Amino acid sequence: MLGYILGDVLRDREGKEVFRLVENIRQTAVKIRRNPGRHSSDTLHNLVKDLSRNQAILVVRAFLYFSHLSNIAIDKHDNLRYRAARMAEVPFPPGSLIYTLNRLDSAGVSGETIKKCLRDSYIVPVLTAHPTEVQRRSTFENERQIAALLAKLDSNLTPKEHRRITGMLHGRVAALWQTRMLRYTRLSVEDEINNALLFYRLTFLRELPELYRSIKEEIEERYPPEQDGIPVPCSDTPYLQMGSWIGGDRDGNLNVDAETMLHALKRHSHLVLNFYLEEVHELGIELPLSSMLNPVSPELQTLADASTDTSHHRVDEPYRRALTAIYARLVATARKMGMTHFERPEIARGIPYRNSRDFAAELDILIDSLNRNAGERVTGIRIAPLRRAVDIFGFHLSTLDMRQSSDVHEQTLAELLAVAHVEPHYAALPEEEKVALLVAELNHPRLLFSPFATYSAETTAELKIMHAARTIRQQYGERAIRQYIISHTETLSDILEVYLLQKESGLLSMTWDEETGNWIDAEANLMAVPLFETIPDLKRAPDIMEAAMSIPLVRHFIEKQGNLQEVMLGYSDSNKDGGYLTSNWELYRAEQRLIRLFNQHSVKLRFFHGRGGTVGRGGGPTYDAIVAQPHGTVNGQIRLTEQGEMIGFKYSHPDIGGRNLELIVAATLEASLIPLKQVHSRLLGHFESAMMELSDIAYKAYRALVYDTPGFHDYFFESTPISEIASLNIGSRPASRRPNKRIEDLRAIPWSFSWGQCRVLLPGWFGFGTAVMTWLEQNNEKRGEKIALLQSMYGEWPFFSAMLSNMDMVLSKMDLDIAARYAQLVTNATLRDRVFGTIRAEHARTLSAFEIITGEKERLANNPTLARVLRDRMPYIDPLNYMQIELLRRHRKAGTPEDTDARTVRGIHLSINGIASGMRNTG
Repeated sequence: MLGYILGDVLRDREGKEVFRLVENIRQTAVKIRRNPGRHSSDTLHNLVKDLSRNQAILVVRAFLYFSHLSNIAIDKHDNLRYRAARMAEVPFPPGSLIYTLNRLDSAGVSGETIKKCLRDSYIVPVLTAHPTEVQRRSTFENERQIAALLAKLDSNLTPKEHRRITGMLHGRVAALWQTRMLRYTRLSVEDEINNALLFYRLTFLRELPELYRSIKEEIEERYPPEQDGIPVPCSDTPYLQMGSWIGGDRDGNLNVDAETMLHALKRHSHLVLNFYLEEVHELGIELPLSSMLNPVSPELQTLADASTDTSHHRVDEPYRRALTAIYARLVATARKMGMTHFERPEIARGIPYRNSRDFAAELDILIDSLNRNAGERVTGIRIAPLRRAVDIFGFHLSTLDMRQSSDVHEQTLAELLAVAHVEPHYAALPEEEKVALLVAELNHPRLLFSPFATYSAETTAELKIMHAARTIRQQYGERAIRQYIISHTETLSDILEVYLLQKESGLLSMTWDEETGNWIDAEANLMAVPLFETIPDLKRAPDIMEAAMSIPLVRHFIEKQGNLQEVMLGYSDSNKDGGYLTSNWELYRAEQRLIRLFNQHSVKLRFFHGRGGTVGRGGGPTYDAIVAQPHGTVNGQIRLTEQGEMIGFKYSHPDIGGRNLELIVAATLEASLIPLKQVHSRLLGHFESAMMELSDIAYKAYRALVYDTPGFHDYFFESTPISEIASLNIGSRPASRRPNKRIEDLRAIPWSFSWGQCRVLLPGWFGFGTAVMTWLEQNNEKRGEKIALLQSMYGEWPFFSAMLSNMDMVLSKMDLDIAARYAQLVTNATLRDRVFGTIRAEHARTLSAFEIITGEKERLANNPTLARVLRDRMPYIDPLNYMQIELLRRHRKAGTPEDTDARTVRGIHLSINGIASGMRNTG
C-alpha cells in the first residue's frame, strides 16, 4: 500500500515521466531478481548510466523512500504476525520468557533457582552512538506517524474513516518526500544525546516497568512464593537497567569533554524528572478518593496533612493532597538538578528529595494505603508502574559509562609523573617498571597533581573529566556513573593507570594506617573495565587479569565491588584484525579462559559484549548470541552495546522494544541456567580442537588478503564508498583514528559499513571457506569423519550453529555481480583482478563449505520469513547500488574539488542512506 502511495506522490510532485522512469527501473530490477538467467543485469546498468544528474537524484530518492517505507510495512507485519500467534495460542517463540521458562522446566531447573538467578542478575543494554546512523530525527518522526496511521487501518473503520486515514497517509508520505533526508552539518554529541533520549520517551520509561510486572506475574503463576517461600524479584532488585556511552565515550572523539558529560547527565535527569512530574500530576487527577468513603493509613494521612494544598474542595481527598506535596518536592528536586521551566508550577515550594529512594518511600506510603483500603487494582493503574520506574531509573535515568584509550591515560600520567619529579620518562619504561611505579604510587598517600603547576591542555582536560565524574556521582547518585572502559587494553599497566587517575581525582577512597603508612581500606568509585579488542589482546587477556588480581590493592578494589569484575570484549576490532571465524573463536576462547581464571580466584566475572549491527561486528539475533555464549560465562551477568541505527530498529516502537527487552532477559536466564548436555559435553573437546585448526587457517587467509596484499587499501578505498561515508554528517566521531588510509587505523564501524554498501560484506564471512576446505583436504582419508564432526558441531554446538546462521544471513545479502561493478571503480586493473578474484574464489569455497556442513544449497533455508523479506526487498536496494556506482564514477572522474558537483555528492550520500536502510544491520 505504501508503495502505491509513494507512486502517487511521485506522479503528483515530479510528473508522469519521472514516475515511468522509476517504475521501469523497479520492474527491471524485479525481473532480474526473479529470473537472472533470462534478464541480464546489464539492462539495469544501461538504464541508469545515461541518466541526467537530476534524473539520477530523483531515482535515488525514490528508491531511498521505497526502502524506508518498506521497513515500516515489515515492522507492522511482524507486529501483526506476533499478535496473531499470541491470540491463536501457538507455541511461544525463542526469545520469549514463556519459551525460556518451558525450556528451564524441561531441563529440571527449579523455580527457586530461577528466582535466585534473577535476583542476582545484572542485565544492561548500553546505547551507543556511532558514525553509521544515517536517519535524521525529522525523518524518524514522520515515519513514526506513518506507522501509527498504518496501524489504525487495521481497526474496525467506517468507509469514511478509512478514506480519511488513507488521505492522511498520502499527506504524510508527500511530506516525507519533501523532507530533506541528509544533514547539512555534522551531528554534535549533544544531538546524539537528544536522539538517544527519544527512545526513553517512546519505549523504555513505560516498557521497562511493564516488563518487570509481566515477568513477575508469569513466574509467580508457575512458582508461587507460598510454595517455596521465595518472592519473585521485581524492580526492588532492578536486574534489568539501561546504560549509555553517549556523552561519556571520548575514545577518538575530541568533542567529548567534562562539560559534555555533565550535559549528558543533566539531560538524562531532566527527562526522567519531567516524566515523574507528568505521572504525579496524572495521579492527582486519577486518585480523587474520598476519606468519607474509604479509610486511609495513618502514614498517608500524615503526608496529606503536611501538604500545602488547603483547598476546601479537596479536604476529604487525602491522596490528592499528598500528591500535591510530592509534586512540590519533585519540582524542588528538579530545580536543584538545574531545571528552570515547568509546565505546571507547584502550589508552594517543597523540600528537595535527597535521592530517589526518598521519593520512592513517599510513593510507597500511597501504595500501601491504597492496597489496604482501595484495592490493588487501583494501585496497578499508574502508581505501581511509576514506583517501578523510580527503582529502575532513579534520578539519573541511565548509567553513563566513561571510555578512553589507554594511550591517553599513559600520556596523562607521564606528564603528572614528570612534573612531580617522580619519573621523567614514564612512557618509555619497560612494562615491569611501569607496574612497579604505578603500584608504589597507588600505595602512597600523597598526590602527584599540584594546583600550582602548569599542565598541557590534554592533561588538564583528562583530569577535569575525572573530577566531573566525581561531581556527577555526588549529584545524581552512584548509579549515574559506575564503569570506566579502558580501550586498547594491552598490558596490566593500562588498568593500573585508571586506578591512579581515580586517586588523583578523589574517586579513590583510601584509609591509611598512620603508624605503618600503609592503606587499611580502599575503594574505587569507578570499576576499571579493560576492553580487549584485537586478536593478540584477546589472547593476552587471561594473563593480564591474573596479574591484576594478584596485586593485593586491586583485589581489594574488586572485593569492594561485591567481589565482581567486569571485562569488555571487542567484536569489531577483533574481526577487522583477524576475520570472522577467528574473531568469533578467539572471543569464545577468551571467555572460557577468563571464566576459569575468575572461578579459581573466587571472583564473579561479568562480560560486557561490544556488539555492533553487522555480523562482522558481533551483530545478528541477540537471543542467539546470548544463548551461544560458552557454558558458565553468563551467570545472570551481562552488558551489551546497542549501536547506531540498530537502536531505532529495535526500540522505536513500544511493542517491538518491549519484546527486545524481554528477549534479553529470557536469553540471559536460559544461558545462565540450562545445564550443559552430556553428549555435548563429551564432544566439546573435539569441537574446540577442530575450531582451533579452522581458526588458524582462516586467520592466515584473511590476513593474507587484507594486510599482506600490496595495494589492498587502495582497492578498498576505490571499490567502496568509504571516502564518501567519511564526509557524511552522520556521527560526531571521524571515520579513522588517524588521517591516513591504513586499514589498521580505520575504525571498524565504517570498515564494516563500507563493505555492506558494495554488497561484499567481507567482514561477515571471508576466510571460512578456505578454512573448511583446506582442513578437509589435509587428510583425505579422514575427510568423511571430519565432515561428520562439522555436521555434529552445527547440530549440537550453539556457538557454531549461531556463527553459521549469522553467516548465512550475510551471504544472503551479498551480490557478487553488483560487487563486481564496484570493483570496476578500481583504476589499477591488475590490483582489481587480483583482489576481486580472491574474493570471488573465497565466496565459492564458502558456499561449498556451507553446503557440506548444513546440507543446504539455498540461503536462509531455515529462516523462510527472513528469506521472503529479503527476496521482496532486494529489487528496491539493487537500483540504489547501480545508481551509487554510476554517481561514484562521475564524482571521482571530476578529479579536483573545484570540479566536484555538489548535487552528485548529495546523490551518493542519499544512496548510502537508502542502502543502509534497506540492508538494516549495516553499522
